[in-house]
Amino acid sequence: MWLNAKRISVEVAGKLLLEDVTISAKAGAVTAIVGPSGAGKSTLMSVLSGDIQYSGQVELNNLDIQETSASELSQHRAVLAQSAPLAFPFTVWEIVRLGIAPNEPAEIASQALSQVGMSGFERSDFQSLSGGEQQRVQLARVLCQVWQPVENDVPRWLFWMNRCRASIPGNSFAFCILPDALRIKEEALL
Repeated sequence: MWLNAKRISVEVAGKLLLEDVTISAKAGAVTAIVGPSGAGKSTLMSVLSGDIQYSGQVELNNLDIQETSASELSQHRAVLAQSAPLAFPFTVWEIVRLGIAPNEPAEIASQALSQVGMSGFERSDFQSLSGGEQQRVQLARVLCQVWQPVENDVPRWLFWMNRCRASIPGNSFAFCILPDALRIKEEALL
């Protein structure tokens, strides 16, 4: 299965943000979108995740995302944004459980928290955590959403918008699409 985007253009308030962009990503591989600040990486990721209007065509697992409900898309992909501010006092456990489908066991939340090095924080108020801890909790949430990398022979995708720490000359950010639910080693998050 593939993620295919063809001839993507985005215009906002008369300003062309993307023009005629085409990209493909294969399930099971890591695809990075790299470029300088303002190049359109976040806009493209918003298109690929189905969050903004665009012209062109995006297919995820042979589904046209413009014709697919948000509920159905959530069964095929999870999106970890750069930040996800919350205005309500949720616990870490409540946030992570948001990623669990009704038919999935609750133990997945504990496993995901362990995977990102946040075991023992379940009762903590999300808003009291550091920015890095909050991001790890959100990562646990999206891992729950795509816990089974393949379901009914259809891959699940994790779209991860993140600033890369590596120095890439001339490029300030890299955003990655991580197809399938890649298991993250704890030391990579610290």
